This record gives sequence, structure tokens and C-alpha cells, in this order.
Amino acid sequence: MSAPVVVFDLDGTLVDTAPDLVASLNHAVTQAGLAPVTYHDLTHLVGHGAKAMIERTFTLRGKPLSAGDLDWQMKEFVDFYHGSMPGDSIPYPGVIAAMDRLSEAGYTLAVCTNKLEMLAKSLLEGLALTSHFAAITGGDTFHVRKPDAEHLLSTIRLAGGAPEKSVMIGDSLNDILVARNASVRSIGVPFGYSDVPVESLAPDLVIRHFDELTPDLIERLIAQA
Repeated sequence: MSAPVVVFDLDGTLVDTAPDLVASLNHAVTQAGLAPVTYHDLTHLVGHGAKAMIERTFTLRGKPLSAGDLDWQMKEFVDFYHGSMPGDSIPYPGVIAAMDRLSEAGYTLAVCTNKLEMLAKSLLEGLALTSHFAAITGGDTFHVRKPDAEHLLSTIRLAGGAPEKSVMIGDSLNDILVARNASVRSIGVPFGYSDVPVESLAPDLVIRHFDELTPDLIERLIAQA
């Protein structure tokens, strides 16, 4: 019998990555002559990948962005971001203790993020978190990405689990939607990068701090499925 699987989003859920993502973005766009931006210029796009942030910045600055421009901007972003990991990115308070509790209770843990898989794995390795996870998948791991159900379902399969015994934890619309699309229970966290209150996205449950994430809570949530 497979162990229950708890799947985490990465940016804005497991790790506060905003400072490094914005710094990497500004490194890229200033190479194109654009003025730097702040987190508040981007809001929820911080959790949606480099492409969305680059496109938003060019729009904000009123500068056209060709396909060629996007390609070299992406390379500038990825090279700078990867080269500076883990930078100022830190796990959210209580998340490591929560993962330890779940692992000790027999739960399997995984990561499902729209971040490039290489960047996700490098960041988690730099933060000494890789060993917690049976599977780490990114936006380029499969032919689809969140909120497509198959991204989450394939992550659960890689972790050796089953959807009906799994829970998705995230901070944004893509996380709650992918869980809903995959018929997987969801937990929302309010401290990430959503542009709307996480409660308005209708996750099955909201926790305010990872101290609330216990084996009993996961067991009750899965039992409701």
C-alpha cells in the first residue's frame, strides 16, 4: 500500500524566493536598458516564472519585447539566478519542522512547481532540503504544467503515491486549480505571492503557519476526499 503524499509548491509556499527572483529579473532587464522594478510592480507574477515577470516588466516600461529579446532575457535571468543560489531565499517559518513531522509519521513528500526543474532542484540543494522529497518536478519536467492536472498527477506517481491519498499545498491560483483539476485535496497558505486572498481561491483548508501542518490534519483532510 502506498504512503500518503503531501505535495508542496515551491516559490511562496516552501521558500520565500521573491528577493532573489526580483534581483535576477532586474539584472536581466537592465541589460536591455530598462529601469529596475520592485516586488510590488509584479505581485503574484513572482510565482509564475521568469517569462511572465520579464513580459510584465517590458509592458510596465512601455518597451516592445520580441521573441529574440525574450530568449536572451530568459538566459540572462536564469544564468544570474542559478549562479547566485540560494542567495537570500529562505524556507518559511516552521516548514522544516512540519516536513519532519510528516516524514516521521510515514508521509511521502514531493515538490510540484512551475519553476524550471533544474532551478528548483538547485535551490532545494542549496538550502539542504532535497533529501526531504521523493519527487521534485518543475514546469518543464512534463509536457504540461500547473494548473494542468497531469503535472500534479505525474508528480504523485513519481513519488509512489495515489491521488486519493494526496494533498497539494500552495499559495496561488495555479496550486489550488491543479489540485481541483486532479481531484486532490488542497491546503492554501496566505503568506505567498497570490494577488488575492488565498481564501477566495477556495482551497479545502487554509493554514496560517506551518505549525498547523500536522499528520492528524492531513489524515483528516484525506479522509474527507
